[in-house]
Amino acid sequence: MGMIMVLGIVAKNGILILDAEHRFVELGFSSREAMIQAGRRRLRPIAMTALATIAGMFPLAFALGAGSQMLQPLAIAVIGGILSSMLLSLVFTPAIHYYLQPRGMESEAAVESGALTLDSGTT
Repeated sequence: MGMIMVLGIVAKNGILILDAEHRFVELGFSSREAMIQAGRRRLRPIAMTALATIAGMFPLAFALGAGSQMLQPLAIAVIGGILSSMLLSLVFTPAIHYYLQPRGMESEAAVESGALTLDSGTT
């Protein structure tokens, strides 16, 4: 159950980062600068999701309340998974995407969006 929850949040974080990066590339940013801007833009929503989830799991992790001792290992695993996924989403996912992206992609996307115009070649 905790694994499904963590995987869902990780997938959402990855989609947020990569979608923001794609938008910045379409606006004419270089691939590197687009990743940096996407990380800045999406840091707050990712951190807020992680902190809200962790805050919700604290009562279970500390075994406060009736029956919470049964779910204590789940809460601890979810807290650890969310903390590590936040780091992975904000650092490793953009880095891996940047290094696996073909080098011609950023200029093609910028030309298609109209951010860059090619010279007609007349001199």
